Amino acid sequence: MSNGSGNPVVLVTGASSGIGDAIARKFAKMGWRVVAVARREQRLVQLRQELADITEVEYLVADVTGKDAPGRAVDLALRAFGRLDCLVNNAGAGKWAPPGETDDDMIDEVLDVSLKAPFRFARESLKAMKPGASIINIGSVFGLLGGLDGGIYCAAKAGMIGMSQAFAAQYGAKGIRSNVVAPGVVKTEMTAAAWDHPGFQRTNQELTPFNRDGTVDDVANTVYFLASEEGSYINGQTIALDGGWSTTKYVAPEALICERIVPE
Repeated sequence: MSNGSGNPVVLVTGASSGIGDAIARKFAKMGWRVVAVARREQRLVQLRQELADITEVEYLVADVTGKDAPGRAVDLALRAFGRLDCLVNNAGAGKWAPPGETDDDMIDEVLDVSLKAPFRFARESLKAMKPGASIINIGSVFGLLGGLDGGIYCAAKAGMIGMSQAFAAQYGAKGIRSNVVAPGVVKTEMTAAAWDHPGFQRTNQELTPFNRDGTVDDVANTVYFLASEEGSYINGQTIALDGGWSTTKYVAPEALICERIVPE
């Protein structure tokens, strides 16, 4: 075991693809050592191999909802590197349905992955964290604003904001910060199928006052900023990373001039 010296260490859940993969790569590029947690071992092996020239990567193949997953992950960080400086709770469940069509199995799955697991990983990480460390939770703008068919997903992401504020209040005085990065819809494997759908374009791109879509790198850059010295006085905050979607009433010109269909 390391004595705790050396470059800082980040633990990233859901690190095998999409936003989690980008976050792990950003921290590695900036010299951090990485503990990557996900279910797909092949992807984790690939991540470690591709980052081998720039940093040390340890990985844990685990379902974040497993009761022993948080303890195993934090223990791996301490055994491998002797310290833990940042937890990024990225793993989530993207199940959508109207509240009236949401069954108990869906409720349990989304809450287990997107709220209970982040809480438990954060609780476990506190045992290893020292002043200057931080917890960063990947939420969603739909935790700030409810959305059609959002159902339990919106409820879980709103709960994550409350959780982060509670951790910020409880442990900020000890020098451990907690924040939320709340992206809009970012193109990943999970969302790619919807990208060219007219309904998706109307509710996202045509209502966003910016000239491009958000990317996984946008999320990774923001997360790294919050973990870095430059973001070291930010605590208990939720940063909406959505190009202005959640804070404006923007409507694209082409949407404004379209012909409305009036039911007969």
